[in-house]
Amino acid sequence: MLVGALADAGADRDVITGAIASLDIGATVSFENVKRCGIAATKYHVNVHDAQAHRHLAHIVKIINRGNLSERAQHDAIAVFRRLGEAEAAVHQVPIDHVHFHEVGAADSISDIVGACVAFDNLRVDHILSSPINMGSGTVNSAHGVLPVPAPATARLLENAPVYARGPAVELTTPTGAAVVSQLAESYGVIPSMKLLRTGYGAGGHDFKEHANVLRVVLGERTEADEALNVAVIEANIDDLNPQILGYATERLLAQGALDVTVQPLLMKKDRPANLLRVIARPEDREMLAQMVFDETSTLGLRIYEAERRVQKRSWVEVETRYGKVRVKVSGQGNYAPEFNDCRELAIASGVALKHIIAEATSAYLNRSK
Repeated sequence: MLVGALADAGADRDVITGAIASLDIGATVSFENVKRCGIAATKYHVNVHDAQAHRHLAHIVKIINRGNLSERAQHDAIAVFRRLGEAEAAVHQVPIDHVHFHEVGAADSISDIVGACVAFDNLRVDHILSSPINMGSGTVNSAHGVLPVPAPATARLLENAPVYARGPAVELTTPTGAAVVSQLAESYGVIPSMKLLRTGYGAGGHDFKEHANVLRVVLGERTEADEALNVAVIEANIDDLNPQILGYATERLLAQGALDVTVQPLLMKKDRPANLLRVIARPEDREMLAQMVFDETSTLGLRIYEAERRVQKRSWVEVETRYGKVRVKVSGQGNYAPEFNDCRELAIASGVALKHIIAEATSAYLNRSK
């Protein structure tokens, strides 16, 4: 589906078919225009003539290295297979060199992974972001028998990624697909601010009644517009914790990657004074930070919900004061603020009141072009 979507968005189909042919794995690929729930999409077909179903990672790496691929496509394809091998090794508790790739090592899955990496390279995509991933539900047949969806390797690969299950009770994300997105995607969330250039739709094998069985890719160029990000908000009402420990917890949460942490006084039932701890986290950090709240505070429960965060474009300007250099943060709309930590360090080093350092840094920024 991903290869079909990238081809639908403009990736050169001859380049993809030529790359697969150069691997000499007994497979040919083709593209077909189809519809899923009325949406036009491209179906990527892999026709396998070689029935070899079991390959080790070393064998797959040799196949990819001998192919007529660009350096980037070759590197990415090997990295995806290595990530997949690590997940399978962890699931089966065997060394990675002993992993039999079964279905994912067969010619069709090599064609899927290499085809996707070649298509990304052909389109000159330099940043890849993913929406939250629909994993599906139910069960799936595999070389290890009937497995619950998500399959164990898929679940392992998508740890810390935002996932959900909606639609028919079938497998909607395979280990192969999970390996590609977990290796190549830089982050997960909403579509970033960009100039939209093209879209493409890749078709799955089934035509569901519930929704169009397609995968969409959106190609664009970065813009200077405000950035929209999906975030997770983690909250807890705490009424029985030493405030010194609560202060330590906020420091730990920020040090571990929280985007923001706030503590708000409130009154709980029976007029008990308490604090609302609120943590804003990247989706991939949600579970780790939620566990940290449990570990570092006395709360027995959390509220976690999704929110959208808008961020203005920001830049830094360094100004010179009598006491040293201070960075000034400047927003896309022209708002500015001296960096507190810089001012604090200069105040400690010089013995001058912090408020005077901030005032001088502000004056230096305003007068820098005069």
